[in-house]
Amino acid sequence: MKAVAIVDGEHYPDVVREALVELPYEFVGVMLVGGTEKLRGVPDYGVPLVTAPRGAEIAVDLSDEPILDPRTRLHLASRFLADGIPYVGADFRFDPPTFHSFLPPSLAVIGTGKRVGKTAVTGALARALARDRRVVVVAMGRGGPAAPELIESPPTLDDLVALSRSGRHAASDHLETAVLAGVPTIGCRRAGGGMAGAPFTSNVVEGAELAATLDPDVVVFDGSGAAIPPIDVGARILVAHDVSSGLNPYRVLISDVVLTMSAAVARDVRALDTEAILFGLRLRPVEPLTGRVAIFTTGNVPFAHLGADVVFVSRNLSDRDALADDLRAVDADTFVVEIKAAAIDMVAEAALERGVKLVFADNEVVPLPGEPDLDELFRGLAPSPVRA
Repeated sequence: MKAVAIVDGEHYPDVVREALVELPYEFVGVMLVGGTEKLRGVPDYGVPLVTAPRGAEIAVDLSDEPILDPRTRLHLASRFLADGIPYVGADFRFDPPTFHSFLPPSLAVIGTGKRVGKTAVTGALARALARDRRVVVVAMGRGGPAAPELIESPPTLDDLVALSRSGRHAASDHLETAVLAGVPTIGCRRAGGGMAGAPFTSNVVEGAELAATLDPDVVVFDGSGAAIPPIDVGARILVAHDVSSGLNPYRVLISDVVLTMSAAVARDVRALDTEAILFGLRLRPVEPLTGRVAIFTTGNVPFAHLGADVVFVSRNLSDRDALADDLRAVDADTFVVEIKAAAIDMVAEAALERGVKLVFADNEVVPLPGEPDLDELFRGLAPSPVRA
């Protein structure tokens, strides 16, 4: 296997030369990543010094602290992975995730973790494209169905409660997207997630095959946490809260644009020559609110713009014990709830038991002042045929 060696000047050149002979690779070049303490002039490693992979099929890291600390090493590994090149060291190996081919026009929304606004961005993207395109969303999650599940029309509250009572997780991302985006949505599952985003197992490929049978103009693949749908899409949108840790630089490098709520993250993204857009979220109920309103969310989403009589706010949808305390304490005419975590099996059930009106809420994606129009950005990423 043709390899490029990653070396530093802290190692004597003769030590590196002998290592290159011993290791089971055909070295086509050496990349010197820093350090001059042991070097006298231009080092001779027996193979050319290079600044690019030069056709290498693998990168072999022979460097070490202090030249490559963990953060710097993972940044470097991210660049090789983005070029489809495995990165291996003395006691580690990173392989680029496998992306399966997919013929229909497609996009993916991926994230750097949970609760970064990824599902909200997926919904906004689907709604923007659905104005004149046949859109299908394929969403994967930790609580997804055993076989890809097509939701052709938005589920009602009764539908979701029935699913919950049957033992299903009724607030999975694909159900949330089907309700709030109003487009056909296919639910899939995944288990595990590698540092570069590959799931250990998933049924997303089968979900993609199902989506292709629906005559779509564009298919939107929704990631799960930091896991990336294993599909070779036309463009990716990364929703990020941190692009410096681990292999997150890889996620930036394989994306066409990054959406973030952090100015510091936006600067880090632009340093990687990728477009960054700052955005915020605000609560958007899908129905008018009446009477005294209680809001149930997973985070600190603004709601002052609603102009409602908000008498109670719980941010404990993902903390069942705290949410149970909140439900015992609340007295309101209308419950507003995100379709996440315990929204259905606890909040919706409490509303039904008490005869309280329940209204689902979206997290509306709003670009910050001076940022591009997101609808135009989304539509520009999907140059699929427009239906009359």
